[in-house]
Amino acid sequence: MDIKSVALLHPGNMGATIGAAAATSGARVIWASQGRSKTTQERARQAGLVDVETLTDAVRESDVILSVCPPHAALDLARTVAEHRFKGVYVDANAISRTTAKQIGETVSQAGATFVDGGIIGSPVKRAGTTRLYLSGSRAPDVAELFTASMLDAKTIGAEPGAASALKVAYAAWTKCTDALLLAIRTFAAVEGVDKALLQEWTISQPDLERRSNQAAAVAAPKAWRYVGEMEEIAATFQAAGLPAGFHSAAAEVCARLAPFKDQTEPAPAIAAVIDTLRVNGKQR
Repeated sequence: MDIKSVALLHPGNMGATIGAAAATSGARVIWASQGRSKTTQERARQAGLVDVETLTDAVRESDVILSVCPPHAALDLARTVAEHRFKGVYVDANAISRTTAKQIGETVSQAGATFVDGGIIGSPVKRAGTTRLYLSGSRAPDVAELFTASMLDAKTIGAEPGAASALKVAYAAWTKCTDALLLAIRTFAAVEGVDKALLQEWTISQPDLERRSNQAAAVAAPKAWRYVGEMEEIAATFQAAGLPAGFHSAAAEVCARLAPFKDQTEPAPAIAAVIDTLRVNGKQR
């Protein structure tokens, strides 16, 4: 497959670096600025993306569309693209369940596109070895080839769509849920007046947990608002597999309560502030 032009929808913190990785390998990477914020426009400019202004033009000019957006918006975005009768390869690389991936695949395929399921693990692409894009579907090898000269490690893991999303769910079910769990545990201990005693016990028997909970406050709390939809997708996936959904439904609520720390990185949130926020937001419910 001769891929010359790739449309990125939409260039957030992660998506912009994925687009830049495709450009590194020689593809023309375009995006549609209409209705997007000045912050997004600047991010796209810095990533070297070509602005074609409208989604209609992006669909018309692209061989591949890469969807990298919040999980709650993934299906609606696919429907919008399908309305434009896109006939190329549609790659959904969002943190969604296999069920949602199937819905997206059916939506774009009925409009004439070929669906490739994707899942991103790691941080935004800044150096080699930090970010993997897992792909599944009949055209997954063609999409992986887009990134051969970049720092993004694109891996194909099956010819059937859904495998990449399932892998992403399995991975995030641990990494993001455990951050939420640790912060909830620290808050519970504070409510019960045993936080100091818990830390002393952790020093003896679980020496890494205090550091990890402090790190979750500093690093995970500012991003937690983005993970509400992802935790809900994971909960639905577990339920569909006959497993309890409660773990990740609770994690979604913890993430929602941390919204006051949205994008706060300087100064990094302290564990005490996170505990107070979880307590206060819990009382308000």
